Amino acid sequence: MNVKKIFWVIVALLLVVTFTASSVFADCFTVLVGKDASVDGSVMWGHNEQNGGLRIVNYRVIPRIKHEPGDLVELSEGGTLPEVAETNSLIWLENPGISFSDAYFNEWGVATGTDGCGTREDSYDELVARGDITDGGIGYMLRRLVAQRAKTAREGVEIAGELLNRFGYTASGRSLMIVDPNEAWVLSMVRGKHWVAQRCPDDEVVLLPNVHVIGEIDLKDADNFIGSPADVKDYAIKRGWYNPNSGKPFSFREAYNRTPSEGSFQEKYGCDPRQWYSQSMVLGELITLPVKEPLPFSVKPAHKLSVQDVKDIISSHLEGTEFDVTEEYTLGSPHDMSGIGRSICGESTQEGAVYQLRSWMPKEVGCLVWRTTGAPCSIVLTPWYLGITETPEIYYKPWEIEEQLKVSHHFDPPAGTFDYDPEFAFWAFNAVENLVDMNYKKGLEIVRAVWDPFEAEQFAVQPVVEKIALKLFLEDETLARQFLTDYSSSRALLAVDKANKLAGELKTLFWAK
Repeated sequence: MNVKKIFWVIVALLLVVTFTASSVFADCFTVLVGKDASVDGSVMWGHNEQNGGLRIVNYRVIPRIKHEPGDLVELSEGGTLPEVAETNSLIWLENPGISFSDAYFNEWGVATGTDGCGTREDSYDELVARGDITDGGIGYMLRRLVAQRAKTAREGVEIAGELLNRFGYTASGRSLMIVDPNEAWVLSMVRGKHWVAQRCPDDEVVLLPNVHVIGEIDLKDADNFIGSPADVKDYAIKRGWYNPNSGKPFSFREAYNRTPSEGSFQEKYGCDPRQWYSQSMVLGELITLPVKEPLPFSVKPAHKLSVQDVKDIISSHLEGTEFDVTEEYTLGSPHDMSGIGRSICGESTQEGAVYQLRSWMPKEVGCLVWRTTGAPCSIVLTPWYLGITETPEIYYKPWEIEEQLKVSHHFDPPAGTFDYDPEFAFWAFNAVENLVDMNYKKGLEIVRAVWDPFEAEQFAVQPVVEKIALKLFLEDETLARQFLTDYSSSRALLAVDKANKLAGELKTLFWAK
């Protein structure tokens, strides 16, 4: 084995240690931007997908799939339901082996994914015993079914609601984001059949960590709220989680969120640290602590937000506050937030993404996702247009699509799936991320000197790329889609090449010594 190969094996082992040491809880984070709160009128969804344990991600296009009458969807919990005649095509971010970490972007511009939000609800077995979970319930397949069937975000909420009403949710709690070029929704679920969805106001921004953020609800306001038949207020009263004689209005988050742990930031200051910091970033000034009232569901931004602004939020670690434990990175990596709580950007990030969804262009051109494979602070955004027909093969394992779509395959992937492979894009980027964390201040300077102009160039040429694509669409849609595929793939492959070169440079600086 040569020296170069030995080095990469050691890096892989370090990555295993890093990921395994992280919590297995999915500590994700979301930014939702209404169309009147963005600089260009797009709806945006920024998201960090974060999970502990040894992980990889597959990123690939799944075509429309036709089904025969009588075909069934098999849920991971044992239940079944009828298939539709034809499912939507998707761009699928798969996180093999995990129940609640995949994200989907369908052909209609509907994108969906989740943030874990634990609640005080009883255990799965208790809800099964009392009939609040039926036929095993639904968990993993909820997001996929929404993406395969919905043409709008609102329809996605309705589809998810029907599935929750029928089966009941399996996990303690979670927020399901469903967005399209016109609307962005947060659907907050509790184990069982209690849920409520709220629309992000067009001129505001929702910042969502791993706690439920929906407060007061008004199900008579059908434009902005949709809820389960199993009334969340009456159930909370029954469980003793809300006192109707308290004089306080009913708040979903106050009733259902877990009680903050003793000594936590949330107990001391009355809010989640990531929601506090991200709302402060959007407002343009730090919110005074401790807060006098619970932070609002959404806030009006000090200025309209761009893709770069959303990327800055999901790349942040409480910089510029008294809670910056690294003193501007001089004391190490900000991904270690011991004593404070999770940072918005962390070492367990498998993907950072900003969906930019615009309604006034063909969806194949107007809808795209800017994504990083790894922590967005140290890895680069590249654009992936909805009109692409495939992703480069180094971005996914070469499994047969029908086999990969099976629930059994997702939860029991083939042997070697998580083995380090220097030819796989995921590992190229995570090698860079891991090496930066060895000397974060210096490492970040080195990688951002490469990534910042790379991203700036993509933002600068975006209007030109889209002008060409729109012209092609008028003449030949197939050719237009091939153009978008070639452009997206070329940027993604160039990013991998630059990541490999950066890893070599960082190794020479930090490892050889």
